[in-house]
Amino acid sequence: MAHYPLLERIFYPDDLKKLTPEELIQVCHELREFIIDIVCENPGHLGANLGTVELTVALHYVFDVPHDKIIWDVGHQAYGHKILTGRREVFHTNRKYGGISGFPRRDESPYDVFGTGHSSTSISAALGIAMGLRYNSRDEANVIAVIGDGSLTGGMAFEGLNNAGTLHPNMLVILNDNNMSIDPNVGALKDYLLDITTSKTYNRFRDEVWDMLGKLGRMAPFARQYVQKIEASLKALFLKQSNLFEALNFRYFGPVDGHDVVHLTEVLQDLKTIKGPKLLHVLTKKGKGFPRAEENQTAFHSPGRFDRKTGEFLSAKGTEEEPPRYQDVFGLTLLELMEQNSKVIGITPAMPTGCSMNIAMEQFPDRVYDVGIAEQHAVTFSAGLATQGLIPFCNIYSSFMQRAYDQVIHDVAIQNLPVVLCLDRAGLVGDDGATHHGAFDLAYLRCIPNVIVAAPMDEIELRNLMYTAQLQPQGPFAIRYPRGKGVHAHWRGAFQEIPIGKGRIIEEAEGLAVLSLGHPGNFVREAARKLSEEGIHFSHYDLRFLKPLDKELLRHIFQRHKRIITVEDGVLAGGFGSAVLEFMADEGITAQVIRLGIPDRFIEHGTQPELWKECGYDADSIAAVIKKMLIGKILQKVS
Repeated sequence: MAHYPLLERIFYPDDLKKLTPEELIQVCHELREFIIDIVCENPGHLGANLGTVELTVALHYVFDVPHDKIIWDVGHQAYGHKILTGRREVFHTNRKYGGISGFPRRDESPYDVFGTGHSSTSISAALGIAMGLRYNSRDEANVIAVIGDGSLTGGMAFEGLNNAGTLHPNMLVILNDNNMSIDPNVGALKDYLLDITTSKTYNRFRDEVWDMLGKLGRMAPFARQYVQKIEASLKALFLKQSNLFEALNFRYFGPVDGHDVVHLTEVLQDLKTIKGPKLLHVLTKKGKGFPRAEENQTAFHSPGRFDRKTGEFLSAKGTEEEPPRYQDVFGLTLLELMEQNSKVIGITPAMPTGCSMNIAMEQFPDRVYDVGIAEQHAVTFSAGLATQGLIPFCNIYSSFMQRAYDQVIHDVAIQNLPVVLCLDRAGLVGDDGATHHGAFDLAYLRCIPNVIVAAPMDEIELRNLMYTAQLQPQGPFAIRYPRGKGVHAHWRGAFQEIPIGKGRIIEEAEGLAVLSLGHPGNFVREAARKLSEEGIHFSHYDLRFLKPLDKELLRHIFQRHKRIITVEDGVLAGGFGSAVLEFMADEGITAQVIRLGIPDRFIEHGTQPELWKECGYDADSIAAVIKKMLIGKILQKVS
């Protein structure tokens, strides 16, 4: 077991404050090594956390948390924060079932003042906290929002900045600028920040003046305060553009080296005494201190297990005889469709690698758009493309599509535009936990008029649903599919059109029927295999479409069966099972129905199989419910 002489003495931030500024350098080294040592065996977010080590140490050295409030945007860069705030000894449980969360959680620690998981929320949350402190006459406390330059592309970040500039809160925004989200950042804002950071004349002049004033002894603080007052004029003199943040009434400081922990503590100590809205521009490198992570920042954003010494990934490599990941089936199929249909366009909000749209992007760079972390814009941008006769495939993770819900209704559905909404990571995603589970899409989409909602049971159905969606413009067409691998090694056959709103019969037998939607149909198949060994058989139907429902198939099912089980990987409230019950009510059908899916509570983190079992729709749970229903039928006959 590695030894961390200083880090092992730090249980809470008060322990950190006992060290000298020079000792912080060693703390940063040990903290970075500790994170690498844990994450190489217990996969999580690596690159972003390595990049914020010095910033994290400096923040906890200077500020008095939790009296002062630190909000970590997204939260995937807060591992160092967790380790320094009482969770070092349990950090090995990070993202594990029953362990600590990979993101800040208010119910996990008083040092986590605001729960996060999605991007661009920190500034608005910090502003609300700052104004709440003012209302309660406690605005002597500092409120700090740490936001990455990738998250700054989210519209909500600008809304927060704009509002804060008029309310004048005691608030510091730290812009962690590493030019990366998961993939390299895109857009005009990236170029603007680059212009600021590369203005060598301004930065050299500013540093020389600051160093010179620091030599004035007791007069130095007063001289520096005076220069800060004229700093905006200096920026206007040396920079090509006026400062965006100054225009929003934020005092802009920086850029500063985010890996010089001693200098960072000095800067933060100065800013601690300045009231009002401030923005500190910090330059960091994602993956800092681990060469492979620095070289391949996208791959090491959230790697699996890797060799601590070499950086080589230890996960089993896929072969042609193994099922592919659903996201890769999407990416490869999109490329084929783009080759066949010149009207097909790809759109993703900062997730080209995550959703495998980078495959098509390499061949058709002028037909694939990465719009940055901006889900709302991605959907309405797609709607605009659709008005011009194009067929946009807009790929957004199910959990992130929640952020663009109004745009789906207002800009796509009301106008009945042929936008193909591809919802990756639908269902329970695993160790990212409650903020990332795609639990709600079936319920929130099926209530919107004009929207077709489909869920493939396997890769072949995903491929053919994508093909079907672009054949004839159908209006809004949502296809949702899970994280992880499918079930077929050989999935790449000829395209086949799938009739809209038509399910399929997998197996028919006497006794009861199981109706599945999407990937959980494979759990039903596994349950059928296990039960067949006991001589138990049942009917299985893959509905494929939540909307429109296959009413003809449902009538056939209810004519044959009076015991029904529905299985889905979405919330039970308003989902697939609810749709079946509504159909029964409309048709005047009476039957015994048990619905399996995600219960009415937020599901925490763990592996996907652990969470499927917890929610009661894994193969073993399905088999147990089937046996229980059949035993009930036998007892009823005997009585």
